[in-house]
Amino acid sequence: QVQLVESGGGLVQAGDSLRLSCTASGRMSAYPLGWFRQASGKERESVAAITWNSDNTRYADSVKGRFTISRDNAKNTMFLQMNSLKPEDTAVYYCAALRNFYSDYEPPYWGQGTQVTVSS
Repeated sequence: QVQLVESGGGLVQAGDSLRLSCTASGRMSAYPLGWFRQASGKERESVAAITWNSDNTRYADSVKGRFTISRDNAKNTMFLQMNSLKPEDTAVYYCAALRNFYSDYEPPYWGQGTQVTVSS
């Protein structure tokens, strides 16, 4: 069993940066992890993912070059550094433990989400 808690969201202006954190209880190190987001009225989408040992990452095209995913297994924490934020990045951001690094299918564990709002 893994419990995930996100933090670090907030209201920022376009061009600003934010760093989200996802802290886990349980064996977070056993799972690849991912960040997802859901904007109002839209379906949830994958933003980024990272393998259990950080040797591989992947990103949605919309955030490549602006967002960086990382993790610290010793601290049971995952991060999402978001730079050059745009109004279209506004969403609730969720972290999740993935079944497979290459698949976003039905992650077994989810956090409760943190709101990120980017004003223009």
